[in-house]
Amino acid sequence: MEEAIAELHTFSTLYTELNGQMIAEIAEISSVAVLDGQQIDYYDSEIKKLIPRQDWMKEFASGDRFKEYIKIRDEIQQTNKINIRVVMEQFNQSHGVHTYQRMFGCDWDDETGYTNGFDEHGYDGEDFISLDMKEFRYLSPVLQGIITMMKWNNDRKQLALLKRYYTYECIDWLKYFLTLRKVDLERRAPEVSLLKKDPSSPVSCHATGFYPSGVTMIWLRNGQDHDEDVDLGETLPNEDGTFQKTSTVYFTPGELVKNQYVCVVEHEGKTIQKSLTKDKIKSNYELKFELAVCRKEKQT
Repeated sequence: MEEAIAELHTFSTLYTELNGQMIAEIAEISSVAVLDGQQIDYYDSEIKKLIPRQDWMKEFASGDRFKEYIKIRDEIQQTNKINIRVVMEQFNQSHGVHTYQRMFGCDWDDETGYTNGFDEHGYDGEDFISLDMKEFRYLSPVLQGIITMMKWNNDRKQLALLKRYYTYECIDWLKYFLTLRKVDLERRAPEVSLLKKDPSSPVSCHATGFYPSGVTMIWLRNGQDHDEDVDLGETLPNEDGTFQKTSTVYFTPGELVKNQYVCVVEHEGKTIQKSLTKDKIKSNYELKFELAVCRKEKQT
């Protein structure tokens, strides 16, 4: 069985603050938290509450630590309301619609232990200020950001708090969320399907939705291991944190008549078998036919 895939994990939160004449459908304040590229929650000033986007986040939202999480979000949102007014003054702007965004978070490599933080501020879609994690001081690419940069760099107490957050607290939150997600994902066994594009195409054995990533896929021909004319794909991540893998077998129509081909998938002690002669093979050709029938029925 394959070893679990080591990867760089990322936890980030994007805050957006709007100022000026608002469009009705757009909230003045919003924030989105993302874990490894997957949205885990959402907040805006219209609904006025944090909405979990994953089942395991719903469980987290019912616990005591959720209050601590909400407190951090509220404090940053209040700070952003002040920041956008200050930045408007630095750009000599007294009216109009303007946007202030802050994205911050951290990375952690579960194999090497490498960690890193990031804290980036933008104004009207352009870079405004960012925190240099090596020197631990703010930098600004625009002249209007110099005053804020100097003010923040002179606040040694706040810099010390931020350094502690990005070095320890953010990483702790990242690991905590990974643990919650893992508990949820460990319930996921692979869904296995036999696929082909059209009647003359090779057949692919597709396993998806499984966690952890370790999986074994082999083809049997007449009960014996068969690795000739077999293309084994890489293990790939799905958007929900699970994984997928495909193994394709090539054969002539005559070989299928004479031989029995079976795809065997093993995951976490569970074995799933799919036979080319017994199990349904899904195809694009079949899907197109079904869609055509549906359209015809609707027309009649």
